[in-house]
Amino acid sequence: MAEHRENKCPHHGMSRRGFLTSVGAGAVVAVSVGGAPEAPAQEVLAAGNAVTLRLRVNGSTRKLLVEPRWNLLYVLRDVLGLTGTKIGCERGECGACTVLIDGKTRYACMVLAVEAEGHDITTLEGLMDGEQLGPVQQAFADEDAFQCGFCTPGQIMSVEGLLRHTPNPTIEQIRLGISGNLCRCAAYPHIFKAAAKAAELKKKGVVS
Repeated sequence: MAEHRENKCPHHGMSRRGFLTSVGAGAVVAVSVGGAPEAPAQEVLAAGNAVTLRLRVNGSTRKLLVEPRWNLLYVLRDVLGLTGTKIGCERGECGACTVLIDGKTRYACMVLAVEAEGHDITTLEGLMDGEQLGPVQQAFADEDAFQCGFCTPGQIMSVEGLLRHTPNPTIEQIRLGISGNLCRCAAYPHIFKAAAKAAELKKKGVVS
């Protein structure tokens, strides 16, 4: 009868099964006694720590106490009461919170309030002259460029940003200019018409 044998380690007479068992046990011991390297400690700011901030919003400078973790969207809406800037996805995908920073479109949810200090911020409210609508706002109303209206403030701000650097946009430029704004109602054809009409209104001297 053939004798059953385990493979032996040629130098120490230990079976492969025994060798693997001993290695596994050693690894467990190493971890249990702190053999694995520890991640370096990182400084964490307490949630309640506030800093003084000066934000220039719609032409006025506001002095605020904010927490460093607050984004611009929260500060505009909940601290300054500028609720024309809407909360959507809060992760830079829908465009409902679009504002202008130094004349360029930005998602307010993706900008820390402290990052915006020293820059000119324009919100939907800043396009108006008292109770008078700005040209982009008026064009959206004239062309019925909305249904539920939730995305409309962000759409208006994107068109405003587009027209500030491209006063006479082509339809392709309009499509690209608002490509970062989603409308679940699919009112895009009317939005495109509103953008073209807003360009005409601005050329006639109706300037926000």
